[in-house]
Amino acid sequence: MKALIYTEYGNVDVVRLEELAKPVLEDYKVLVRVHAAAVNDWELGLIAGRPYFMRFFIGWLKPIAKVQRLGCDVAGRIEAVGKEVGDFNVGDEVYGDLCEVGLGSFAEYVCVPTKALKLKPPGMSFEQAAALPQAAMLAKQGLHDIAPLQDKQKILINGAGGGVGTLGVQIAKLKDVEVTGVDCTEKLEMMRSIGFDQVIDYTQSDFVKGGETYDLILDNKMSRSPFSYAKALKPGGAYIATGGSMARIFQLLCVGWWISISQRKLMRVLVLKANKDLDFISELFESEKLKPVIDRTYTLAEGAEALGYYVTAKHKGKIVITVD
Repeated sequence: MKALIYTEYGNVDVVRLEELAKPVLEDYKVLVRVHAAAVNDWELGLIAGRPYFMRFFIGWLKPIAKVQRLGCDVAGRIEAVGKEVGDFNVGDEVYGDLCEVGLGSFAEYVCVPTKALKLKPPGMSFEQAAALPQAAMLAKQGLHDIAPLQDKQKILINGAGGGVGTLGVQIAKLKDVEVTGVDCTEKLEMMRSIGFDQVIDYTQSDFVKGGETYDLILDNKMSRSPFSYAKALKPGGAYIATGGSMARIFQLLCVGWWISISQRKLMRVLVLKANKDLDFISELFESEKLKPVIDRTYTLAEGAEALGYYVTAKHKGKIVITVD
């Protein structure tokens, strides 16, 4: 089978398409014929080997064999079922996030434990299914699990034009809330079209200095200090970080507890629970309350190009790799 792999650390140029042996089916897994996969920050961190402490687990000088295949989000059709699998059948169309069970969705086949998969709704395309698992879980858990949204609240999503933000605004709008999105100039029109009430161009203004305060900030970038974000929160408000540099995450872990106690403003880093609420996302899709935004699709052979485009941060919504 063909698969995207990397055998050394670097930029996206180290990623290449290789011919590998088809995975061997194990008793407690299913063999999935991949139809689509999506790009996430996860893959770029592995390719770069950063933050460096990760190398204690994935290989110090070069990646170990089990992480050389890339890809977390997967959508496809089950081709074979292990002896100890009773909840899926050959031919089932499935999707899910593999980040807790291994990698490898940037390939023609992947062997997966069933706990990482859910049945794909019939009306959902494989491309749409691949765009949902990780981004939708970050959005849903960031908006509901730590500080659940309430009607009449004011919400801000930083880095709102990517996968988490474009899904997050749709999930937030299940409540009667006002949602502000922050991103670059080129994404603002798209953001308005999918439901943001207000948009802020970060190249023109800084939302933490604008005087507005919010009940919840969902931050996909962590481009400022925790103290700056706290200024933009109402008393009793919550700041939830879903991603950013390790330096900023470490800073939040060190001082967030103090801000939470001294200012009555909750400051947390979200720990992703992969696939936890994917049935809920399926229901929203089927009821036409949620639809992923897909910027571009690439073929498997164009995988390095897809990763390169992701690095530019110009994408609106998700980038999907299709597998023929």
